[in-house]
Amino acid sequence: MEGYHRSAECKHPKSDRINKEFKEEAVKLSDEIGVKQAAAQLGIPYYSLAERRQKRKAFGDHAFVGSGIRRDAPLSENERRLMKEIAELRKANEILKDALGFFAKDRKR
Repeated sequence: MEGYHRSAECKHPKSDRINKEFKEEAVKLSDEIGVKQAAAQLGIPYYSLAERRQKRKAFGDHAFVGSGIRRDAPLSENERRLMKEIAELRKANEILKDALGFFAKDRKR
């Protein structure tokens, strides 16, 4: 096929998103059933899946960013702790907001 040329520049942006989702799901599956079994089931090399798990451990949500997207340095232990604490506080805040709405409705009766 003359003129047909596949390179990193020609990739469709949607393929990065699909690839990212596949990698995330593959890592989740490996958490559930083990790396060897997940790799065999998905038809990917064991070492690829093991490497993806290491990336997830080091970079968290930014592990599979796609081509051309800069990944920031991994978070320190303190930064991870603070991020987790923020997430917990946000969740607690949402619960309190829901409770306030519930009790406000109850008072109006």
